[in-house]
Amino acid sequence: MASESFQSLCSWNQKFLKDGPTPKSIDYLAPVVEKDYIKKINMGQIEAELQVGFYRDKCRAESIVKDEVEKAFDRDRGIAPGLLRLHFHDCFVRGCDASILVDSTPMNVGEKDGPPNVNTLRGTEVIDSAKARLEAECKGVVSCADTLAFAARDAVEISNGFGWSVPAGRRDGRVSLASETLDIPAPFLNLDQLTQSFAKKGLTQEEMVTLSGNFYTTPAGAHTIGHAHCTSFSNRLYDFNASSSQDPSLNPLYAEDLKRQCPRGPQGTVDPNLVVDMNFSPAVMDSSYYTDVLHHRGLFTSDQALTTSQATARQVTTYAVNRLLWESEFAKAMVKMSQIEVLTGTDGEIRTNCRVINNYN
Repeated sequence: MASESFQSLCSWNQKFLKDGPTPKSIDYLAPVVEKDYIKKINMGQIEAELQVGFYRDKCRAESIVKDEVEKAFDRDRGIAPGLLRLHFHDCFVRGCDASILVDSTPMNVGEKDGPPNVNTLRGTEVIDSAKARLEAECKGVVSCADTLAFAARDAVEISNGFGWSVPAGRRDGRVSLASETLDIPAPFLNLDQLTQSFAKKGLTQEEMVTLSGNFYTTPAGAHTIGHAHCTSFSNRLYDFNASSSQDPSLNPLYAEDLKRQCPRGPQGTVDPNLVVDMNFSPAVMDSSYYTDVLHHRGLFTSDQALTTSQATARQVTTYAVNRLLWESEFAKAMVKMSQIEVLTGTDGEIRTNCRVINNYN
């Protein structure tokens, strides 16, 4: 990418010397410089400020968080996908700043109560428990944003999956708005819409395929664990479009099974409390999601959208047959995603209670 940008600049420079400055040439230069140089400088600053082992000499942060995740998982295995989803939904709104953890007040409706999150978030109590222990042992040191990033990694690892080193040093945001949760990719998006949504956060289409399923229920990659509410995909079963009540891209046998689990009531609606397994191994973090998508058993429109281009379909096929490659790519993409628009240094705050911005404690 850098070499392509350099060649582009050289071509622009030759034209500039020949023709002189024009509005078109000036317009061309600005996005090239901003996208490929300023952005790299900013990412370099973030990478320098976030560090693996950030709390090594300050607090037993990672071991405390892991202990709380393990205890919660022993009580309820469904907590693992909940923590993973919580981290994804946090990072896509104002960056990874734990703003999703802030409770609504009479004066403000927070992200928790935004359309993609209301009554569906799981794992906040695990973060509360970990944060209480962290405050008792090392008060005012470990941010809620880092606590959530550690917990998401631990959730994957404990689900018979794999782990990665989490760069830390994030600080907590002081704003949480339900209206901004529209930035979270929706389960009905097509491939172009998904690609654009992830690109807005600095993530490539390849990284979208690796990660996209994480956002809708519980991750394309993390749809490998967890459950989904019937109402998040029931339109594919009963009200797809004017010419077909059922989405023709759904495997017919799979669709019939989903209808049995998500029946319509007398009023023609589906009970919003009904849930189904994401796939055939809902408690295990693996790459079987991609096999399901190839066999037209993707639960959401956005799942099946991954097969609608040659490039993304090839990636899905590769992941379906090569779990180790997917694990490696997923870990790298998670590290990158966890650095979206982070607050560091003196920006933001270290919340005492993850549910409440400090001024209001």
